[in-house]
Amino acid sequence: MGQATHGKIAAVGTFCAVALLANPRAALADVGGLSFWFPGAFGSLVAIPGVPGWAYTTVYVHAQENAGAGKNFVTSGGLPSSIVTGLSARADAVAEAFTYTSAMPVLGGQAAFTVVSALGNVNAGISATLTGPLGNAISGNASDNRTTLSDVIYQGTLKWNQGVHNEMVYFTGNIPSGTYDPHRLANLSLGFVAFDAGAGYTYLDPKSGHEFSVAGGLTYSLMNPDLQYQNGIDFHLDWGASQFISKNVHIGLVGYLFQQLTGDSGPGAKLGPFKTSTVGIGPQIGFIIPISEGYQGYLNLKGYRDLAVENRPEGWTAWVTFAISPAPPESGSSKPIVRKY
Repeated sequence: MGQATHGKIAAVGTFCAVALLANPRAALADVGGLSFWFPGAFGSLVAIPGVPGWAYTTVYVHAQENAGAGKNFVTSGGLPSSIVTGLSARADAVAEAFTYTSAMPVLGGQAAFTVVSALGNVNAGISATLTGPLGNAISGNASDNRTTLSDVIYQGTLKWNQGVHNEMVYFTGNIPSGTYDPHRLANLSLGFVAFDAGAGYTYLDPKSGHEFSVAGGLTYSLMNPDLQYQNGIDFHLDWGASQFISKNVHIGLVGYLFQQLTGDSGPGAKLGPFKTSTVGIGPQIGFIIPISEGYQGYLNLKGYRDLAVENRPEGWTAWVTFAISPAPPESGSSKPIVRKY
């Protein structure tokens, strides 16, 4: 593949982390078995440093999730913090992200900062409401369809390159947008503040075209003041493995592991700790697309299917990411950023 191709790959590395920001909140905000972190947000090339300058990314996510009539959840909608059964949701979201990658080394690495928000449509439904907040028995189906905005999400990364080895640390969180409605089943925004931090690694051999990436982190959420419900601490691990079959195309697999470490809490947590977990896997393909002398594009398509789910809706998601970034110098003379010990 050579040094020039390695530079092309480096130019798209920034955007593998941006997928998190398209999070469609597919089923009913923070409660309902969901979390701030959307499993599968990270993937291949996640720790590869980018090219300094401004870049733009669009991410489309489709999520289809369902929980059978025998599964109970606490959620918003009508009667806040009510216990419902039989939850289903479909979501389509498009996120627009802007990233600035600094040319000035920070701690021997490369720093980048991203801000983004998303517009999307959520269709959510439940089979029945079992009990209201005062213990009154209520029954009947309910559904909600809404086109709305997500929270504003920010993310900072710091990346290093040492030959075929690349490392990353990151921090991300949300700024509530004000579009959250505790009386609606369908929300794209959270209704509370959350923070997430972690690290990642990418192995990339430009000669063989082998690539493997893994990234993990922890999420801490503040209480949803409308529902008096606080999510527990979550652990997540996303991975991707691919093979470059040409200098501009790679194919492979992606997957995730999500495990809630501590239980939910607060007056609204009527089902107790309610720890959630899920495992997923799916295919991916990516294309590096020359645009002009100074810019290039990157198109990635991937999908996930849930394999093992606990206390969470299950289903599948499809992701389409297109990024435009500064292209690396054709000569490949720019030196990679190396950690200084």
